[in-house]
Amino acid sequence: MMSLPFVLFACGLGAAWTSRRVAALGFWVAGVLMLLVLFRMHATDVLNIAL
Repeated sequence: MMSLPFVLFACGLGAAWTSRRVAALGFWVAGVLMLLVLFRMHATDVLNIAL
């Protein structure tokens, strides 16, 4: 799950390499948004530590 933003970033780099600027920008924006959402889900997760 946490690798999805980095896959999107790689797709953005591939699109930029092939001179598709709109697709590259879309992949990068989607990657940043997904990274923020996943971080928000992870940062607000409660740790259940049973001793």
